Amino acid sequence: MPSLSHDHLELESCSHVPETYRWPPSHRHDYPTTSTANIPVVDISLPEAASLIDSACRSWGVFYVTSHGIPSHLLQAAETQTHRLFSLPLHRKLLASRRPGSISGFGRPPLSAFFPKLMWSEGFTLAGNPLNEVASTLWPEPDHDHDSRSHFCELMDDYKKSMRDLARKLLRLTLASIGGHGDGEERVGWIGLKDQMIEALQLNSYPPCPEPEKAIGMATHTDSGFLTILHQSGNMEGLQVLQPNDGSDPFQWVPIRPMAGALVVHVGDLLQILSNGRFKSVRHRAVVSQSEHRVSMAYFYGPPSDVKVGPMVLPGQCPIYRPTTWPEYLEIRARLFDGSLESIKISHT
Repeated sequence: MPSLSHDHLELESCSHVPETYRWPPSHRHDYPTTSTANIPVVDISLPEAASLIDSACRSWGVFYVTSHGIPSHLLQAAETQTHRLFSLPLHRKLLASRRPGSISGFGRPPLSAFFPKLMWSEGFTLAGNPLNEVASTLWPEPDHDHDSRSHFCELMDDYKKSMRDLARKLLRLTLASIGGHGDGEERVGWIGLKDQMIEALQLNSYPPCPEPEKAIGMATHTDSGFLTILHQSGNMEGLQVLQPNDGSDPFQWVPIRPMAGALVVHVGDLLQILSNGRFKSVRHRAVVSQSEHRVSMAYFYGPPSDVKVGPMVLPGQCPIYRPTTWPEYLEIRARLFDGSLESIKISHT
């Protein structure tokens, strides 16, 4: 019998999917899945990288990024630390539970509130709090666990710094493509506030599921910030994106398979706002496996908390969205979820 604590199950000990985790077919099979679509690949070392990003963000809202400069040994080491964290006993992880009003710590994703069933996953968010404080909670015995704790902190700090540098580069290339004349960066004053940009690192664990056809690892959603940079473990599939519909083809779920040497980049809602709808935030989800334990590491990047993000309007255009700060938009998301972008649209009738 799996143990239950604070409404959290030891998922790996389950021999079947409990009713609270059993999703109806209408959620699991809302659209067909295809394996024939080709997700764009962007080599950011190329002179035409900004143009390639523009095309990928307009057509898909997601792309693989290569030549990103993050060494494979760092990605592998951070992945190993993520596995170590989630392999801790449940009671230890619950000591670092997310507190009310905070996004940091162990717990279910905030989007859980909008769905009738629980998701077959665990999550741990690193944001705001010093890493040593988090690590001391997870590995509290200093004599026995000091090396584990310090190693975790050092690796995660290195990983976040590398992701931060990559996110800045990607955002500058993205702004260049939005500007139309290569002047996008000059049109937003906050781009120089690099030390005030908001970041969060979300670690996700998707344990093996005895009945994967009845469960969901992460329900369908978009990300709220500018960009999300994702590292997936091994060669295991799990992430799927909803292929944009051009009016002639039906929506389809497309697997985003791990690609050697590449990371996955998602367009978020704030980038859709900034681009005045030119780019589309991508709807995505995670499915689970019967035999494989998959982890992923999602790095979220967005503007300073007091900066209002509004559309960069090109000549002859009208703004589609009203400006909003990231905290304000998160409050809207907490109430409206999928209806958030629609709620801040400007009517020009």
